[in-house]
Amino acid sequence: MITTAADDGPWLDEQAGRLVRPYTVSNGRTRPTADLDLLTHVTTTAHPAAGHPGPEHARALRLARTTVTVAELAARLRLPVAVAKVVVSDLVEAGLVHVEEPSCLRAPADPAVLRQVRDELRRRL
Repeated sequence: MITTAADDGPWLDEQAGRLVRPYTVSNGRTRPTADLDLLTHVTTTAHPAAGHPGPEHARALRLARTTVTVAELAARLRLPVAVAKVVVSDLVEAGLVHVEEPSCLRAPADPAVLRQVRDELRRRL
């Protein structure tokens, strides 16, 4: 039986799973054009979508109304992370989302803290 939930539409089957293969969602592309990692924050911009985005792109836009990470988008879209990154890259190129690395990745790590972590790991292992 094909589910018709508002989030999934006819793209998921209760018994068979995803009816559209991930490479179809990304048009066969395996690499994103934007520099993204799992913790990259994604938020929609004020620009309206021109044309008709694909179902995964439209769902990603709905989910990114509040800031979400690439990892969370992938999980909620039920897509492999590599495919979700391609979807987010498409949205970045269209100017529909803004991406930003989390602040914990922007600031260089304090060497003293890193030494403490190293020492504690050595002690425990």
